[in-house]
Amino acid sequence: MTLWGGRFSGEPSAAMRQLNDSFRFDRRLYQADIRGSAAYAAALQKAGVIEANESALLIEGLNRVLTEFEDCTFQQAPGDEDIHTAVERRLEEIVGAVAGKLHTGRSRNDQVATDLRFYLLDEIAVLGRQLKDLEAAIVEKAEEEIDVIMPGYTHLQHAQPILFSHWILSYFWKLERDLECLSGVAVGASVLPLGSGAIAGNSFGIDREWLAGELGFCKVSENSVDAVNDRDYIVEFLACTSLVQVHLSQLAEDLILWSSREFGFVELDDAYSTGSSLMPQKKNPDALELMRGKSGRMAGHLLGLLMALKGLPSTYNKDLQEDKEALFDAIDTLKAELPVAFGVISTLKLHKEAIFAALDDGMLATDIADYLVGKGVPFRRSHHLVGEAVKRAEEQNCSLKELSLSEYKRIDPAFSGDVYDVFDFGRSIAAHSGRGGTAPSAVRMQIEAAKGSLHKSFAL
Repeated sequence: MTLWGGRFSGEPSAAMRQLNDSFRFDRRLYQADIRGSAAYAAALQKAGVIEANESALLIEGLNRVLTEFEDCTFQQAPGDEDIHTAVERRLEEIVGAVAGKLHTGRSRNDQVATDLRFYLLDEIAVLGRQLKDLEAAIVEKAEEEIDVIMPGYTHLQHAQPILFSHWILSYFWKLERDLECLSGVAVGASVLPLGSGAIAGNSFGIDREWLAGELGFCKVSENSVDAVNDRDYIVEFLACTSLVQVHLSQLAEDLILWSSREFGFVELDDAYSTGSSLMPQKKNPDALELMRGKSGRMAGHLLGLLMALKGLPSTYNKDLQEDKEALFDAIDTLKAELPVAFGVISTLKLHKEAIFAALDDGMLATDIADYLVGKGVPFRRSHHLVGEAVKRAEEQNCSLKELSLSEYKRIDPAFSGDVYDVFDFGRSIAAHSGRGGTAPSAVRMQIEAAKGSLHKSFAL
């Protein structure tokens, strides 16, 4: 049963059906579609368009259709173009001709817009909980390994010593921003388009504010032309999920490097690793590589939808069907990845001896410059002087700690015997005690702040 065939003398070709029909992927909207239809049936009764017994019959029939989808007994029919067609077709089989009254004043344009928002709000709630779980794993690992000193890197070169706990907490704050972004998307999505019709609005006196409250939306759309065209919230969601994916990829990249033999800092649990079909010794970080690899596709969904939208004329156009597969895949990808990321972090093993062995005196060069600042030397000059010390140590094939005091004094008389007190990684770490720094005291404050954020529920 098509919803639009009266003015046509023939059926769409098989090729057209293959291109046009979306039931194969939009069937997942069944719950949102049926819940919205049940509320609309009640709204039609409230407006005096249908009788109470008709509304009750429609709602009872819709609940039966819902049960069939839930227990996987729903049978697709050849004419099921999309989820809306399928539900209405099956509803008519159950309740008879009264099913035809359900679509009074309603278009698939405002129907699908409502379904998508309804569906997305539910999925954002799931993703929010998964992100919270990953954040909790990060905080727990930071507490567990709070005192481990490791090399900090910029440009993938040794920079300054930091705490491992400080490093891993950096991803907590990325995820916090992701949660804030998702929360903002939810606000934008919680606008009810139902009652906008195809373009001009509803002419049957439907109480849209009542519908919004019944369906849990925060407000109704203000313009029917905009309401059936608006996919901004999906673009914003794809932008947000792309950024989540980038953060997962960055985390994965760090851990892939650090789990290699060249670094040997961490080891992934067997549950999140795979082997080689040829080389028996291999333990591959495939879970992390998949997280890194999916970034291109996720970002591609965002770009693809933007390109689909950028030349559209006003209101609904069939191009908007391109929103669904991108949206669904983004959701499915993150829902699959986040529990794995949680498992990776929860079971991550640190090789502390290898981490400590990777520290070198050169990472304390900035501390030497700070030491000179304490002697009254301007920082720009102290930076230059320590650079000279690094160069002389390289020329003498020794570390900064092994460079003689006489060499230091040749560089500048401000150096004295207490320069060697600088060569203490724990002291260097402790010195960075300002808020947001890597000192143990600052990291403990950071953990408490993170716990405070964790205790806040992810509210839509």
